[in-house]
Amino acid sequence: MTGHRHGVDLGGTKVEIITIDDAGTELFRQRAPTPRGDYGTIVARIRDLVATADAATGRAATVGVGIPGAISPLTGLVKNANTTELIGHDLRGDLTEALDRPVRLANDADCFTLSEAADGAGAGFRTVFGVILGTGVGGGVAVDARLLSGPNAITGEWGHNPLPWPSDDERPGPACYCGKHGCIETFLSGPGLALDHQNHDGEAMTTREIVVAAQAGQPTAAASLDRYCGRLARALATVINILDPDVIVLGGGMSNVGAIYREVPRRLHRHVFSDGCTTPLRQARFGDSSGVRGAAWLWPPG
Repeated sequence: MTGHRHGVDLGGTKVEIITIDDAGTELFRQRAPTPRGDYGTIVARIRDLVATADAATGRAATVGVGIPGAISPLTGLVKNANTTELIGHDLRGDLTEALDRPVRLANDADCFTLSEAADGAGAGFRTVFGVILGTGVGGGVAVDARLLSGPNAITGEWGHNPLPWPSDDERPGPACYCGKHGCIETFLSGPGLALDHQNHDGEAMTTREIVVAAQAGQPTAAASLDRYCGRLARALATVINILDPDVIVLGGGMSNVGAIYREVPRRLHRHVFSDGCTTPLRQARFGDSSGVRGAAWLWPPG
């Protein structure tokens, strides 16, 4: 199985597979809807996609899978998955049996980080902090293009820390699905920006509408985006204070907002415990494809 690797991105609406070679060149790609309501059907969908990729590329390659959750170190079963059909199942074991080969699994944010560290916007940097700013907020850490993992399988989960240095009007913060208030995710996710805008100005606008209006100079939208950039700077500063990564790479829908790359770097130094802050902030090279590519890179060359 040397030289080729399959990556599978198991999402809430689609399952995507790609095959890349040792240089990261894409050889095959296909996607199918994610079956809902039945765990066994999800396993079968991945099995069928891998069989198709094997046939298309002429070999049985290694398989890495990115999931919207994590594998519990205590039980080996899936936990914290948005695709709830996976929770409590031995997905790694079931896929290993179905595919008749070893399978590596990782959280989708970890896969994003690995992709960008391997041959994306973080390539050439030793320590990469990958950030997802989408419908949720997550992250991962890669060192020397290998994922850093801890005993609780939550490395990089900065979205469920509290927003640092909150002002009075940011306390206690919006309710989070995790049961707490004021998590970074409730402020920095796309829905978090929309909620903040509505709370301040009474306008129900989508995240995209807010960004477009801010770019056009509409005052209330511009103020909402400015608050967002200030909060992102505070939240990333705490990561820099703890990890001091060589680069931070942003992905997810909010990573496409150009103002972030202008405004956040100039504010970081106010909160970083140093006489300056030179940490580069970069947009993901592979965009929406980073997750599936990172799943493939769970099997590194060599």
